[in-house]
Amino acid sequence: MTLAPATSWHTRSITDRAEAAAYLRTDRLYAAYALGDLDGSARRRAAWGMAYDEDGYPRGLAMQHMGLPPQPLFLMGEPEACRAILANEVRPRFAFVQARHDLAPAFDELYRVDLPASLLRMVVDQQSFRAYAGGGAVQLGPADIGDLNRLYQLGLGGGFPASVLEDGVYYGVRVGGRLIAAAGTHVINPAEGIAVVGNVLTHVDHRGQGHAKAATSGVTAELLTRVPDVALNVYADNDSAIAAYARLGYREYCRLGEWVAYRRAGGWDLVRPLRAWLRWSWPRADR
Repeated sequence: MTLAPATSWHTRSITDRAEAAAYLRTDRLYAAYALGDLDGSARRRAAWGMAYDEDGYPRGLAMQHMGLPPQPLFLMGEPEACRAILANEVRPRFAFVQARHDLAPAFDELYRVDLPASLLRMVVDQQSFRAYAGGGAVQLGPADIGDLNRLYQLGLGGGFPASVLEDGVYYGVRVGGRLIAAAGTHVINPAEGIAVVGNVLTHVDHRGQGHAKAATSGVTAELLTRVPDVALNVYADNDSAIAAYARLGYREYCRLGEWVAYRRAGGWDLVRPLRAWLRWSWPRADR
């Protein structure tokens, strides 16, 4: 695809919550993560850019999480508009991109991409949810943070703080007192009526027994008391996870691409060894 020159669009960085929210709500289930990040501390860690056509209508949005690379990057809108934002406003050097597949042309001229993957965005609401009756999942609290970090193998000072269990919703399954499966949340935003399930993992010795489904069911049930819509990402080739989520009432909403992207100018080959970290940092079951 040949895109229009970035100069044919008017772009600017934005800080106004209402402006970002209005655009994201035009496809709220696709924009679930970004809507979740509109409020609280996550908003302060994000940079936003918008592109407008010649009549002043918004046609694209980019959101970059600030901090250590790779910086998560979300795109929404028309490919040409998103490319203009990446050319002029939001310019991460080393990014972890999730976007619809048709938005790949927005960054493939500006970035060299690696580790392509395909994801499903699955969603559930109060009408479609079917709780899993078995499994014995219980809600986790701050006192469980050590067990959670051991399950996720997040040691050596790199684990989650206890606040993730205060601010989010996590459920887990124990066998013989040991936490062997858990599911949690990436974002919750009651003001926007959206939440995202994440960090679903079962210890390798206990897989195939419905533990992840039980934990995910517990998290989903709790979230649906707070918001009308819950979303999650799952790798498109993870048939067992997709089937488990479908049995809970989740349905496919759209397909996404996932890429590691290096700005073409700047010699970011030096950070390529971090690729392995990207696959390790989140459980294989979801994103």
